[in-house]
Amino acid sequence: MNDVHAASTPAAARPPRETTFAEAAAAHLDDVHAYLVYVTGDRMLAEDLTAATFERALRSWRRFDPRRASARTWLCHVARSTALDWFRAEQRRSRREARAAEAEPRRSAPEPLADGLSPELDAALRRLSPGDREVLALRVVLELDGAAAAALLGITPTACSTRLSRALNRLEEELRDADVR
Repeated sequence: MNDVHAASTPAAARPPRETTFAEAAAAHLDDVHAYLVYVTGDRMLAEDLTAATFERALRSWRRFDPRRASARTWLCHVARSTALDWFRAEQRRSRREARAAEAEPRRSAPEPLADGLSPELDAALRRLSPGDREVLALRVVLELDGAAAAALLGITPTACSTRLSRALNRLEEELRDADVR
């Protein structure tokens, strides 16, 4: 009887298929890492934050509700929270170590934000604010739709669209300015 009922229940009325954490992690690890690279501008830090993100996600997986968001969007939300916590802690550390903030300049060029980026595009992306890089990562790199990106950022879809437009304009200006130099 249950098989007949399940077969006659419309797909929209059935609850979403249960995804295991391992399946979600395997499917979205690269997306979360790419997002964090753009947000932080640092591949090594992004690797650390990716690990921390999946540790947090595993601990709170039972609270994941596939009816509210996809696993990918939920994991990006956890990644954003992890990154924001890291940035806040880093600000506190910087204030405590204000006198020691005068660090040695980097001797080597930083790793590119993503494979395949021209040095000019990588440099232009690095000159953008973390907020601009974040909206670009969500909408362009991860190809989240406006509603999903807006929900992750905690803003309206219109505000998300505006941020994306402004970030693209600033990126274009950075690239144009680099050509002039």
